Amino acid sequence: MWKKIIIVFASILILTGLGFLLFPPISNFIGNQIANSEADKFDTIVENVVDNGKSYEDALKDKEIDEEGYPVDTDGNRTSDTPVYYKKDLDRLLKDSREYNENLKENQSSLLVDEYAYSVPSLNLKNYGIYNGIYGYVSAPTINMRLPIYLGANNANMSYGAAHLTYTSLPIGGDTTNTVLAGHTGYVGRIFFDNLRNLKIGDTVTLHNYWGSLDYRVTETKVCLENETQDVFLKEGKDLLTMITCISDGHGGFNRYYVICERK
Repeated sequence: MWKKIIIVFASILILTGLGFLLFPPISNFIGNQIANSEADKFDTIVENVVDNGKSYEDALKDKEIDEEGYPVDTDGNRTSDTPVYYKKDLDRLLKDSREYNENLKENQSSLLVDEYAYSVPSLNLKNYGIYNGIYGYVSAPTINMRLPIYLGANNANMSYGAAHLTYTSLPIGGDTTNTVLAGHTGYVGRIFFDNLRNLKIGDTVTLHNYWGSLDYRVTETKVCLENETQDVFLKEGKDLLTMITCISDGHGGFNRYYVICERK
């Protein structure tokens, strides 16, 4: 009797141990698949943007889509698992994004007053018929990274991908811009910016948005204290991409790891 109990108990311990060993790689694999799926969906949406003079509001009024932008039949049933985006809305988003970036050239230092300023989205994407909250995605082939970009560096967005820091440039490139993205490291079940430290000088990082792709070259990596934020600001004449994640300071706290990239 006791022998059977010991065998069962030992089996449970072995299975539990295997579970702890297998959980991280399996959950990270699933997390990567989810991130790649979001990037693939984004590419599909961009390839199928509707250019018929209509906007999201027009199509909704004509009952061609539901409130989340999915195409529907005459009975209101979804006919696709991919939402429809309209060129008219995306043209307006691009115009507003450019204006936002231009405004930063004069006012960024007065807007970035504290860490909470980063968290409220720069633009409300729902105003442009975009209900999944994704502005684009960032990719880096050398570290097998493809992550959706969400506007606003708040906890909710950072739980799903790379978060754009509000009052830094929106990811459309241009003279005197600096798009700053923050991502988690060590987040259970998802690899976000965990491999950022494996990027090397010269590696390519690409921003994908609704209007094309922008290639950047890694020019610098550095570790900074939490309050050393000079690299989130614009640099005159530069087109920059800056990625930030946490790194242990060796004393129970965290510093910030920066990867700074310049447009090719």
